[in-house]
Amino acid sequence: MILSARMVDGDGLAPWALFGGVLAMAGLPIYIHAPKVFADQHGVSLAAMGAVLFGLRLLDVAQDPLLGRLAEVLGNRRGAAVALAGTGLATGMLGLFAVDPPIAPLLWFALMLTLVFSAYSFLTICFYAQGVTRAATLGALGHLRLARWREPGALLGVCLAAVAPAVFATLTDAPYAAFAWAFALFVLLAVTAMRGEWQATPAPSPAFGTVITDPVARRLLVIALLNASPMAVTATLFLYFVDGRLAAPGAEAPLLLLFFLTAAGAAPLWGHLSDRFGPKPVLIGAMVLSIAAFAPVPLLGAGDIAAFAAVCLVSGAALGADLTLLPALFAARMERIAPSAAAGFGLWSFVSKFALALAALVLLPVLQLAGFTPGAPASQGALTLLALLYAGLPCLLKAAALILLATTELEDTPCRTSF
Repeated sequence: MILSARMVDGDGLAPWALFGGVLAMAGLPIYIHAPKVFADQHGVSLAAMGAVLFGLRLLDVAQDPLLGRLAEVLGNRRGAAVALAGTGLATGMLGLFAVDPPIAPLLWFALMLTLVFSAYSFLTICFYAQGVTRAATLGALGHLRLARWREPGALLGVCLAAVAPAVFATLTDAPYAAFAWAFALFVLLAVTAMRGEWQATPAPSPAFGTVITDPVARRLLVIALLNASPMAVTATLFLYFVDGRLAAPGAEAPLLLLFFLTAAGAAPLWGHLSDRFGPKPVLIGAMVLSIAAFAPVPLLGAGDIAAFAAVCLVSGAALGADLTLLPALFAARMERIAPSAAAGFGLWSFVSKFALALAALVLLPVLQLAGFTPGAPASQGALTLLALLYAGLPCLLKAAALILLATTELEDTPCRTSF
């Protein structure tokens, strides 16, 4: 499978797109589908699930950096560890969506998410850390060349996960269970395709304190946290916004597909612009575009599907830059200060997931206190609050990330010459 990929793409990077897609299928969609399934089918409250999601991220405070260190010391044995973690990831997804909870639903939700998040963390850390080594074999612009396969693959994985339940709903009475079994098959394919890539890792670098004490890496992590938060907010509230504020049940899957397909299609364009103008100004431009797209969203109301589709189109295009250029900037920095990179991407993984968990902890209980209940009529005040949280808050967070990026000196990070 890897040989055939090399014949197609020349650099043998197609497996990286497939593996990135599988990770994306298990990442962001968990925050879209799992709470809705457990609320609708098992009667678990939004506030309780928000607390569980945040509690699991507290576990990651200790876990992700340790998993990063483990990935470093495993070295060439990462392949076997990846296969084991992939099995755990598939098992957890099946437990969430294909198994009736054998114990209290909230406890089962917490246990299965612990398995999914732990496996996901380890696989993500290994994947991005190994990418630093792989990019070094690709010559000039190596990090960006790899990102042009890896990040669009991830975005396509999100697209599949977002629409799969709706597609399976036309074929079976258990669409989420079908999605979980399809996901398990994709895990098997991805782990098999990547089996020859877990090689030639550099010697372990110093502990993750090296990353924290580096001013550029530390600033990039803060930017990543601020920049991931708007996506976390919109992911947490998307289904509720479309169903409640826009009064358009059934439009969620097409809108999600439009958003992520646009992001995947725009990612190569942002890469080409970065080659010409540099990643920092291009990323700043994409952030400005994202804010401009979301600013009018609180004004939308019932029936404004076409206007919201336009927002999805423009903001999706901007997302392509976020997911391609910012990880490449961080990977380029890791190549300089921590060549094995696993410790650094342990911190990167934590930052991304912490933003999602914080959004769930804060936003879901706030909506519940305002009187918003999924599937039930809501007051105008609750719908207004939903719109402000969904679009107004992300604009403020994105603006903070933009300001911090604009004031960050990246000249000593080899952006233009090594990726």
